[in-house]
Amino acid sequence: MRRKASLVLLALAVFCTALAPLMRWYAFPRLAKIPPSQYQEMVLEAKPATLIDYGTMKAEKVPKISIVQTLKGNVEASEKVERTVDRDVVVWDALSYVAGPDGKMVSEIPERYIFDAHTQEPVHAKGEAVDGEPVRRDGIEYKWPFLTEKRDYNYFDAQTRTSAPIHYKGTRRFQGLDVYYFEQTIPWTKVPLPKKMPVKGVTPESVEKMGTTRWYTTKRMFWVEPVTGAPINGEEIHKEELRGGDLLPGGGKVTAFAGHVKMRPDYLAATVDLVSSQRTLVLLLTSYLPWGLLTTGAALLAMSLYLEARGRRPGGRAMTA
Repeated sequence: MRRKASLVLLALAVFCTALAPLMRWYAFPRLAKIPPSQYQEMVLEAKPATLIDYGTMKAEKVPKISIVQTLKGNVEASEKVERTVDRDVVVWDALSYVAGPDGKMVSEIPERYIFDAHTQEPVHAKGEAVDGEPVRRDGIEYKWPFLTEKRDYNYFDAQTRTSAPIHYKGTRRFQGLDVYYFEQTIPWTKVPLPKKMPVKGVTPESVEKMGTTRWYTTKRMFWVEPVTGAPINGEEIHKEELRGGDLLPGGGKVTAFAGHVKMRPDYLAATVDLVSSQRTLVLLLTSYLPWGLLTTGAALLAMSLYLEARGRRPGGRAMTA
């Protein structure tokens, strides 16, 4: 009976040992993905900030500017794209809504972001847009890949409609988690005016006819949990200006919006909790199960060899079973 038991244990040991790399290198890339119906809301604030008064066309100090960012998975749109590209696709309908201290709209920019559910690489399909204008993204936006690496990535900037490197700046400890810190600086760049303007009757076309242009610069900072690739914190040192034309007295320039934008503390805490739970699920596929299977396989192999050796001893009773 010892001989039969050792063979069974040996078979189980081989099975567990073979399953471990399959779990990590075959199952994980196929099972780990962003759900197509995901919904996320984030509130950021700049306290204090500078904001233009369109009545006087002068910049004024204000106590607070709020930015509400929403990401809503569009399941119907993702299924339509999947039929054309033969891969798992997520379509996020995003909205960045900026409100002044009185709660009134300062700007509102919608986006449609289409990407691979497993790798987070952009998928170029009909509907990919920023503020209603077609774009072709190169690089990530909003989320890093699972198992983020210590390197620079290309990151898409919605204001300029272009991609630029976002640089890995080291590993840091943040809210009890080891995270990768990234920075990106966008130099002063002429950018389109939002299609939805805060002043009734004023359109981007009417502003442009007066010769006034909009310029923008920002320093973007992210603290990314590397296992999930999810940012647990994000900040921007953001500045916009209107320059030239008949709209401005003397044809100079005026600050339209400036401030250090940070996540509101309650949303920061909720994000850390959410990412911590998702991190456990990813580690289950990439670390806990593979290493557990390898350990179990080694233990079963040791037991199998022990029983085999014991059965081969002179006078061992297992040989007559």
